[in-house]
Parts: sequence; C-alpha cells; structure tokens
Amino acid sequence: MQPLRSNSRRGQRGFTLIEIMVVVVIIGVLGAIVVPQFMSRPDQAKVTAAKIDIQAIATALEMYRLDNFHYPSTQQGLEALNKRPSGLPAARNWNPQGYLKNLPVDPWGTPYQFLNPGVQSIDGSYDLYSLGSDGVVGGEGHATDIGNWGD
Repeated sequence: MQPLRSNSRRGQRGFTLIEIMVVVVIIGVLGAIVVPQFMSRPDQAKVTAAKIDIQAIATALEMYRLDNFHYPSTQQGLEALNKRPSGLPAARNWNPQGYLKNLPVDPWGTPYQFLNPGVQSIDGSYDLYSLGSDGVVGGEGHATDIGNWGD
C-alpha cells in the first residue's frame, strides 16, 4: 500500500512580494547611511599619512639644523636631506649618510613643499606642507593644505 500524498503546499511557504520589497528598502536605506561613512575613510587615511610624513621630515630637518646650525634654504630644498646641498648657506657638517633614506612624496603623489623662511609656521622658521588632494594652494576639507603650522 502506498502512503497518501498531500497535494496541498501548506508546508512550503515563501515570501510575499511585499515582504521582499520591505527588505530591499531596508537594505537600501542602511546602504545610503553606512556607505558614505566608509567612503570618506581613504581620504582621512591619506591626510593622516601626510601629517606623519611631515613630522618625519621635520625631525630630519631638525637633525640637519643641529649639524649645520641652520635649515636648508628654499633653493636647496628638501633634497638637502638626501644629498649634500650646494649654495648658501653652506652645509659644513652635513652628515654623509643623509637625514632621510628616501624623500617621501605626499599620499597624492606630489612632492612635499618647503619654504624657508616660512610664512605660516608657528615660529616662522620654515613651512613644510602638502598641497592636499587637489594639488593646489588652499582648498577645503580633504583638499586643504596640510603643514607644520598645525590644524
């Protein structure tokens, strides 16, 4: 004797179209709120990396100043941290091993800017800065200039 089969599908129940639409709307709303929060993180990471680079370069500039009694001139530039600079002021006690292994570029691929004497630095000695994500002077938000003059 064969068991009786039920033709009813009461045991198999699926989602209605409205239930699926509600879930899709909820996922869409969450995505609209959460995704922008994570999308700005790469920009924040680049700003932080630029600040760390500036601190490292500033430390190397201080070591240069301790050896030579002055900072490099604007013309000598940051390259004076890697190879003996020519011109004035003379680097009489320049360290043959240099002050930085590699001269970093900012996270946007642009060389860091150096100006001696400085215009914006707190003590007026020199300005060391990145032009930010837009690569031009000024800017706002993540495109603002990042320098040794503080926030």
